[in-house]
Amino acid sequence: MEKKYKVKYGFLFMKPSGKQLEILTEWIESDKIKPVIDRIYSFENSQQAIAYSESGRAKGKIIISMKESLA
Repeated sequence: MEKKYKVKYGFLFMKPSGKQLEILTEWIESDKIKPVIDRIYSFENSQQAIAYSESGRAKGKIIISMKESLA
């Protein structure tokens, strides 16, 4: 798939580090990396988000929105 679409992928395991977050922010803002968002849940549906995460079926990030209008 990498060759077909001319993209690269990898995994990044984060540590509680402000420096890592700064670098990650720079990469996202400069489009060097693009996080894959699987689903967005409202805060009220947090339990569904947790259940979905625990199901092992997520193909990207699961977002819990604090604003009702985004979910």
